[in-house]
Parts: sequence; structure tokens; C-alpha cells
Amino acid sequence: MKKKKEGYNYLSTMDVFNTNTLVNEQTGNLAFKLSNFEDNSQFDHIQRLNYYSIVWIREGRGKAKIDMVEYNFEPDTLFALTPYQPFMFIEEVPLKGTVLNFHPDFFCIHKHHQQVACNGVLFNNIYNSPFLKVDEMAKREFDGLFEQMYNGINTAGMAQYELLVSYLKIFLISASRIKAKQQPEVTDSVEEDEGPFVLQKLKNLIEQYFKSKHSAGDYAEMLNISPKALAKIAKSHFNKTMTNLISERIIIEAKRELYLTDKSVKQIAYELGYEDEYYFSRFFKNNVDISPKFYRDTVGFARANA
Repeated sequence: MKKKKEGYNYLSTMDVFNTNTLVNEQTGNLAFKLSNFEDNSQFDHIQRLNYYSIVWIREGRGKAKIDMVEYNFEPDTLFALTPYQPFMFIEEVPLKGTVLNFHPDFFCIHKHHQQVACNGVLFNNIYNSPFLKVDEMAKREFDGLFEQMYNGINTAGMAQYELLVSYLKIFLISASRIKAKQQPEVTDSVEEDEGPFVLQKLKNLIEQYFKSKHSAGDYAEMLNISPKALAKIAKSHFNKTMTNLISERIIIEAKRELYLTDKSVKQIAYELGYEDEYYFSRFFKNNVDISPKFYRDTVGFARANA
């Protein structure tokens, strides 16, 4: 079954492993995929995928390693992972669940931010956990949406792409609302009197200055606290170092620019406070495991506009 969208032909397939996939025929790469898994074999080693992944752990428990941070999870936990974000699951009780994958070519969350508002909630949130709990009401809603997606993938017609994107949008909006409700501002749980102010101020400062101030000491100075105290706050409330927080924010912006624009790597580096393009490229590769050019070729502007 084929569908053409913005110069791309999509091939729908279904295999014996209960997998439904749309493939970009121009490149042969995955565009959209919905599948069930019966064990942890596909997640028991580090994954760096060039598409978004929604992993719903329906049964089992264990630990997730994401961006060098470890999280415990129980049944009915849903993870939202961005392209090339490193992750793996270590099972303690056998896992079963559902995976939804989609490439930015198929649906760009940046371009549709006003419609779905999932960027910064489900994805690219450096301050909150990358998962949400799926309660009974959400389970019924998600199962219904996934059933519609399964049907949409395997139904030929000119509206196939539009239908799948519509269901995907509904899912992302719903999941974002659930996560926002489950994980309000991290400052709500801080007991110290000055804690909420310091944490919110830190987040505001990172958002304001991440392009020009890259060291933890800069933020400690602006907050008028010692670097050691700031490091303790970051570790205690975000489970990350200050270097992690700053680097992740820079990488998110770099990916966005590579994703959406045709700016040169040199220009992006300069706008992010790096005068040396090659130093920035090494910084990007150390954090993402691939070069900015490779990221653009497989995920970003050059690919989407080929």
C-alpha cells in the first residue's frame, strides 16, 4: 500500500511479529511503525535511533538508562525518547509492551508545536523524568488510538497519511497533558524555603544564557551561591550535573537548528557561543555520538527538504 506525501512514497507492511510499518521508499528508512514486544531483546543494549520512540511498558519492571541517568520503572510506564537519545532497559521482571516510532520527516514536532505542544513536555525536557504513568483511563484511550493507527496503516487510500497524523497528534496531546499533570514543576516538591526560588531561577538562567555561558561557575555566580552548593542542587533535584544540564540544553538547540534550518554548522556553532566550528562539532559528537552533519543528513533540514 503506497502513499505519497511531500515527495515521499510510503510503503505499508505487516509481518508475523505484529508489526506495522511505513517505509520511506525514497530512502528505504522507517517513517512510522507500531509494534508489540514480548521480551526485552530489542532494548537490552544501548539504542541510538534516528526517529522518535514511544515505549509503553505494559508488563514487567526494571531500570531504564537514558542519557546516562538511571530510572526505576513499574508496569504501565510510558517513555518518550528523541532521535539519537541513548537508552536501554534492564529488566527485573520480563517486559511486554508496545512501541510507537515516527521519523521527523513523517511528523515534525517542532513545526507542529502550536498544535500538539509536546516539545518540552514529552520530549526535550532536561528537568523532568522522560516517562509518565499510564492509568486505566489513559490505557483505554491509548489502546483505542493504537487500534485506529493499526487500521490506518493497513488501509489504502489518499487520506492514509492524514489519518495517521491525526491519531498521532491526539496521542501526543493526550500523553503531554497526562505527563504535565503527573509532573508539575519540580519546585513543588522542594521543602527548603529557598529551594523553589533557586531551582526556578536556575532554569530561567539556563534558558536565558545557555548560548553564551557554558560553565557551571557562571550560573553559581549569577545565583550568588557556591559551585558546590549548585552542584548539590542539580544532582538532588534533577539527578544531573550542572555540566549535563547546560550541555543538554545546548544540544537541544543545536538539533533544532539542524532539524529546521539550512544554516551552516559554523553559523549554528557561532550562535551557540562557539567560535571554533570544529570544537563545537566535537562537543556535539561527544554528546550525541554522531557529527552535526550526520544528524542533519539523517534527521534534519537537508533530509526533509531533499
